[in-house]
Amino acid sequence: MKIAVPADDRSMAASVCISFGRAPYFLIYDTDAQKSSFIENGAANNHSGAGVAAAQTIVDSGAEVLLTPRCGENAAEVIKAGNIELYKTFNGSLQENINVFLEGKLPALLEIHEGHHGHGGK
Repeated sequence: MKIAVPADDRSMAASVCISFGRAPYFLIYDTDAQKSSFIENGAANNHSGAGVAAAQTIVDSGAEVLLTPRCGENAAEVIKAGNIELYKTFNGSLQENINVFLEGKLPALLEIHEGHHGHGGK
């Protein structure tokens, strides 16, 4: 299984980025091979639509699961259309969140926010 996580840096010890669409990187962790790779989020600096573009990056990566602290509704629609499951991270490292997910202890991400759409936030 491939797990995607928005990352502040290219290290398993890095924090989970609090902004999915604006994360500088995404960790793609392959549980079968037990290997991690990082991809740049080309959408991070988009004026608008960063979440949707970032979500498409996750779909294109082949991930089956996304661990993230929050997700906007438009990005969530892309993620769900890609048959990717959403789980809510806690304030910890990428490695810690993956470990807790693999133990079956991360909750599903059910609270999807409206998104900012360039209106200064809500």
